[in-house]
Amino acid sequence: AAPAGAVAFGVKHTEGVSVDVLFRGRAKPEAVPAAGTRWPLDEGTVLRFSMSRASAEVNDNKVTVSFYAEGGKPINQAGVFLTGLGISLDVDADRDGVVEKNSPNKASWAWGPEGHGAILLVSCDKEFP
Repeated sequence: AAPAGAVAFGVKHTEGVSVDVLFRGRAKPEAVPAAGTRWPLDEGTVLRFSMSRASAEVNDNKVTVSFYAEGGKPINQAGVFLTGLGISLDVDADRDGVVEKNSPNKASWAWGPEGHGAILLVSCDKEFP
């Protein structure tokens, strides 16, 4: 997706985003340091980005890739806005009829009327042959 004539690229990103550059033949990704670092634009280079927490609002994080020609002349930029979604399976872990996000009983299970922990019923029958 690089523009014609590009030989290198640089990456900038907001604080909520983690960015790695993976080069062909290397198993470990190289973490993107401070802005200003440039990498050669080689075939097989992969730019991987992720978020480790949910966004405060839609499109509140961004990754910008700048492309450079021979000699370091800027050619173009490409950017993507990101929104991190938080997904959580919350349960009535102490079985009192209230689903609590941070129940201390989520991590364990005890049998009986004073027990705690989620009870999960799974349908394992063949509804469709």
